[in-house]
Amino acid sequence: MNLKRVGDGTVVLLAGGGKVYTDVAARFTRSERGLSDIIASPYNADLVRSIIEKGHLAATEFDYFLFGVEGYSRVTEVQLVRKRLASYLIKSGRVEKGGKRSYDVVLPDSILSHRADCTLPGGAKVSLGAVDLLNMLEEWYDAGVDTGYKEEELRYLKPQATEFKALIGMNAHALLDWFKIRCCMNAQTEIRDLANKMLRLCKEASPALFEGAGPNCVSLGYCPENEFQHPSCRVIRKRDALELLKNASKNP
Repeated sequence: MNLKRVGDGTVVLLAGGGKVYTDVAARFTRSERGLSDIIASPYNADLVRSIIEKGHLAATEFDYFLFGVEGYSRVTEVQLVRKRLASYLIKSGRVEKGGKRSYDVVLPDSILSHRADCTLPGGAKVSLGAVDLLNMLEEWYDAGVDTGYKEEELRYLKPQATEFKALIGMNAHALLDWFKIRCCMNAQTEIRDLANKMLRLCKEASPALFEGAGPNCVSLGYCPENEFQHPSCRVIRKRDALELLKNASKNP
């Protein structure tokens, strides 16, 4: 078994950045010039920043980013694919490998020390930790492969800690929206790690597109979570911000 830790996942930007088509798309909607002239125009980062600041994000859908991801658990995969405006190609877990598939799992450090008394068939009690349980599952899985059971059926008992590997494609508009939710402190640790690593790569590849990207509070200036605000977040809550504005309008 290959045990990996939450936070050690790898994210690689395979495509995206360089030529920024948001610039071309933004010019196209308003310019009276021909398409060839628009395409030949020098890149205007200020224009890109302007349309994002104004919330005119349709043009950002013409820039597409492709990521390679490894070292994250199925727990995070389930949360990841809730984002509908994206493309996912996930490495198959059902292909018959004849026992050659490595048993890769990802765990948070916080539960590694937890042990519990479990009852075995026959009534015997045994103290088990997370790694003990995973080792037992691996033995069970390998024995099933050796006996001739299909791996696509044996995998039903693989844990959510099982690593997934994927290619992820999103346009810039979808990414900006996704970062707002998944970079927030309320997001689970592992998917927030994935989002922040993707965000860093995007900022390096296309600074103007992602200059103000991040959790909701970065772009809004307040936390929209209100009573669900993370205890570590010190950004003013939405209702408090609105109250300040209301009072300011009464007392100019």
